[in-house]
Parts: sequence; C-alpha cells; structure tokens
Amino acid sequence: MSDDSTTECLLFPGIFRKPVVARFDQREGSSDGGALLLKAADRHYGLVAGLASCLRDERQAGKVDHSWCELVAQRVFSIACGYPDANDSARLSLDPIHKLLLDRDPIEGRDLASQPTLSRFENRVGVKELYRAGEFLAESVIRRHAKRLRHRTNRVTIDLDPTDDPTHGAQQLSFFNGHYDTWCYLPVMGFVSFNDEAEQYLCAAVLRPGNVGAAVGAVAMLRRLVRMIRHHLPGVRIRVRLDGGFAHPAVLEFLDAQPRLEYLVAMAKNAVLKRVVESGMRRARQLSRHSGKTEHIYGEVRYKAGKWPRLRRVIIKAEVVRTADKDPKDNPRFVITNMKQSPQWIYERVYCQRGDIENRIKELHDLEIGRTSCTSFWANQFRVLLTAAAYVLLQELRLRAAGTACARAQVGTLRERLLKLGARVLVSVRRVVVHLPASFPFLPTFHRVALALGAATG
Repeated sequence: MSDDSTTECLLFPGIFRKPVVARFDQREGSSDGGALLLKAADRHYGLVAGLASCLRDERQAGKVDHSWCELVAQRVFSIACGYPDANDSARLSLDPIHKLLLDRDPIEGRDLASQPTLSRFENRVGVKELYRAGEFLAESVIRRHAKRLRHRTNRVTIDLDPTDDPTHGAQQLSFFNGHYDTWCYLPVMGFVSFNDEAEQYLCAAVLRPGNVGAAVGAVAMLRRLVRMIRHHLPGVRIRVRLDGGFAHPAVLEFLDAQPRLEYLVAMAKNAVLKRVVESGMRRARQLSRHSGKTEHIYGEVRYKAGKWPRLRRVIIKAEVVRTADKDPKDNPRFVITNMKQSPQWIYERVYCQRGDIENRIKELHDLEIGRTSCTSFWANQFRVLLTAAAYVLLQELRLRAAGTACARAQVGTLRERLLKLGARVLVSVRRVVVHLPASFPFLPTFHRVALALGAATG
C-alpha cells in the first residue's frame, strides 16, 4: 500500500482473525449524528435566528451564497460539536449532518461556508450589532426560564465572575495582567439561577481589555440584567453575588439603590479589618490547635471604607486552615451584605454556593471560549458571543436530561455522549433518514432528551 493512499484505505493485517480493511468512503456519513438535538434545542430558544436578526447585512443580494442566519448557525452548531475554529469549516464543508442543521439537503445541498467567508463575517460585525446581540442572548435566556418556571419563581440569583483569556499575538486591547502573569483579555461572565436550583445559566459574556479592573462595566451589566428579570418576572426577589474584585463604590451604590434586591460582595482585607478580625483569629487558632483541624469563627461589623457614604454590614469569617504536612494558615474572609440573617447562614448557605461558577467557567474554557485569535477586538467579542450561544444550547440539553446519567454531566461529556455519534444519512423524496447506532450506551438518555425537545416516536 502506498503512503498517499492511507487517507482512503487502511489495512490491519495480523491483528484480528481476518485482515481488516478500513475505507474512508462513506460520503453520506457523519461523526456528529447527535447534533440533531442542538437544532431541536435552538427551536425552543430561537438563538440562531435571533442573533442573526441583530446583524445588519449590507451585501449585494445577488452575490450572497450564505445568509447571516446560516453563518451564525454554522458557527454556533460547529462550536457546540467541538470545532471552535473557522479553519474547521474546511473539514466540515461536506458533512451531511452539518448541512442538515442549516436546512440544506444533506447530500445535494451547497457546501458549508469556507474559512475566508467565516472570517470576513466575524470581522464585519460592528459595536452596535454586538450590543444588540448581547442583549438578545441575555433576554432569551431569562425569557426561556421565566416561561419554564412561571408562577413558581420567588428568587433569581445573579452571579458575575471575570476570567482570564490568554492571548498569543497582536490582538487589539490585549494587555499584560500582573495578577494572571500573562498577556490576556479579561472577559466577565454573567449567570442567573432560579430558586434553589443547582444550575447557573449563562446569560452574558462580555470581552474586556486585559488591564481593566474586575468592576469595569459591572454596573451596566447588572442594570440590564435586573431590568430584564423584573420585566419577565415581576415582583421576584433578586440576589446578587460577587467576588472581591467587584467591591467598588459605584457597584455598591447601585446595589443599595435597588428595591427588593439582596447582595453579597466579597471584600479584600485591609488594615482596619485585620484589627477587627484579630480577636476572632486568636480564638480560631486556639480551637485549631486543640482539634488539629481547620476551624473558623463567624462575626460581623458595621464598617465604612474611605469612599463609602455610609456604614455597611460586613460579615467576618475568621478561619485557620490546616492541611497535611503544612503549617496552619490564617484565612480571614469578609463579605459586604444587606441581608439580615446570621453571618454563618449567609456565608455557608448563600455566598459559598457561588463557588460552582468556577465549574461553569471551566466548561466555557473547555468549549474554547478563549479562541480569540482575531486581530480585531470586536471580532473576538463576536466569537465569545457565538461560543456563549453554543453553551446555552448545551445547557438546554443538560436541563432536558434531568433524571438521567447526564443530568449533571459537564458539557464536554455531554457532547461525547449525545452528539458524537456515527451516522449515515439517506435522502428520499419524502424524508431524510439519519441512521444512528443501535447499541451506543447512552441511547435511553438520547431518547429522553429528544422527546423532551419535541421529537415524536414513530
């Protein structure tokens, strides 16, 4: 066998009882057969069509091969399937499942858009269009869950968290960030959760320069989210949880001014708070010495920082952490809040729950939300929004998988179990038949999710 033929045919002699030949000649085949679920999930959100409607198309109609809606769909569905780069389009151009997702004939339909077409598309989107698209993403997520939980929602929790997006080129507004010790962007992600549900749903993803503080843009982001929540869920109580980077006077002033809004904002220690917490730390050290374990003491203080116009309640956690083969470590924590419950209940039952945001952000990085390799900052923001839309669809699949083995699966696991299925596509005059494997281990989960998204047995 010549070397140049190995892409079409592979021979495995002497391994199995009979020689095995692998031929790459299945032109009606795809490795993303389960991606049909993404199309069904998008029908409930209308994300693809909605995002495309935010974009202004100034191309000459007679010279257009791929509509804005098709290009958005191609990018969102391919990102969800594990193809984050526009370069991947060359390998997907003939894929029958990805054609079907764009409402094209899977066999005879036009090929998918090429990498140059997608790159031009990403770089044509302007600032106003991005703003509208970001608002639509947030509005659609909140509207979707307001409809799902109508009459059963008494509290909505907003979590904001920044993350680093390392850059490796000449991207606009990429700066060195001393905290992360790298050149990067510093995007901020917004999540909403409802009542006591464990899932935190992504509703905002805003790319920012790498040298900004965590609180930059937070007030505008919170104002939009609070307005949308109150529009779709009138009278609901809102709770905001933020880490220490958001403890900025402007953020706190905004939160204090909102009716029926509870907030918890972590605060960095300073000389005054160190003095206040010292008595609690002495007691925690004593308890830790006697028990040989991590110990903590809770307290509170009415505190006014130099730029604050008034006293605010600050919850104090005086903690000594003990780990194997290490010296005990002081770990005092401070949280600003307007809630009335006990310090221990507020910290352990409310504030600590925001730690799960780290898992959501890890999932976004697994989905390659940091693939911001365009030169233009705004093109990179558009990529972030497209990845956020793909993540929202995968969260919808996870929601529909409640009660199955995939109910709390990471989105990467969800993709491997439900989307990455070998498929053969056959087209007749009356219908398109997608042949999927009869023996893959997560068939019951796939079946349940498909029915929940509107499929019918036949």
